[in-house]
Amino acid sequence: MSITLSTKQKQFLKSLAHHLNPVVMLGGNGLTEGVLAEIDNALAHHELIKVKISGSDRDTKQLIVDAIVRETQSTAVQLIGHVLILYRQSENNKIILPKK
Repeated sequence: MSITLSTKQKQFLKSLAHHLNPVVMLGGNGLTEGVLAEIDNALAHHELIKVKISGSDRDTKQLIVDAIVRETQSTAVQLIGHVLILYRQSENNKIILPKK
């Protein structure tokens, strides 16, 4: 159940994510259950994370992004090069989004 973000909210999240380093990196094994679990844990703890997806062509990368978003019920904020920014609101709302 990913939420739809307005342009203003995406810009806000991008500015927060700018200084972050990727917390999960997909390597040669691709998207495994362990990687999905790590992304899920990181989202539960931080709400906003970066994931580095290395060595994939554009179509494969988009399939991986779609699978991550679907399996973690998160929202893809931005994909630049090999870095994906993900957001998922937690129960204690660490990040307060601006109004739409």
